[in-house]
Amino acid sequence: MLLAELTIRHTRRHMPTRRVALGSAYLPMSGPAHGAALLSAVVAANLPDLYEEQIDLLPRLLDDARDGLTIPRIALWYRLQTDVHGLDRSRHRIFGENGKLVVEIDTHGAATPQVLGAVLAVESLPPTPRAAGLTAIRTVLDGRWPGLSPEVEVRRLDWMALHERPPLAGVHWRPGAPPEEMVWDGVPSERRWAMEVLGLHADMPVDRDDVNRRYRRLLRDAHPDHGAAAKGAAERIAELGEARSLLLEFASAAAAAEG
Repeated sequence: MLLAELTIRHTRRHMPTRRVALGSAYLPMSGPAHGAALLSAVVAANLPDLYEEQIDLLPRLLDDARDGLTIPRIALWYRLQTDVHGLDRSRHRIFGENGKLVVEIDTHGAATPQVLGAVLAVESLPPTPRAAGLTAIRTVLDGRWPGLSPEVEVRRLDWMALHERPPLAGVHWRPGAPPEEMVWDGVPSERRWAMEVLGLHADMPVDRDDVNRRYRRLLRDAHPDHGAAAKGAAERIAELGEARSLLLEFASAAAAAEG
């Protein structure tokens, strides 16, 4: 069961530009406040890799985010924007699995965009949950974050492949990858996301005709003209289109390499 999720769009590591945008965020701040826990975990995992000058600039950015950020703008040497075209994707999640809580930290991207993405996600929330999110980030920044509960399992993922040690102090870590994650080993996170959107499993081939068939079927299911709810339809349709484009691009590149 998905309990919180944060998707951050950012420049790929090998590109000279520095751009960050918010992909999507599901960050519940009430009750168990899994959204606040995820924000804290993301920032705690990436803060040590920021330059000292960037860390010094972060409190001012959090102050600005309290009243809402004007975007586009420059922050921590990156351009914050709303356009996500051509940007890579990092996805962080908290979910329930077999009766326990799992925190999944995607580490394939650079550290600074992850921290900026957390700020962008908080800034997008209404005032009350925004204040709770900012408090969660400040707690980490001020060194007052107690860490996650020892009962929480942390999975640190690099292109969706598990690392052999935990990213955060004070959390339980089980070496090795569980079977359901091992099958994705070596699959880039962006491609995994697209495959999951269109219902493809890790061991299934990415075939152009199959991708198009799945896209058309899911598009029909998501469209209000075919009985789907209007709320969230535009976002779902856009998600399906982006996933289709990514997989068709991969399929074309794979076919060219084989030819």
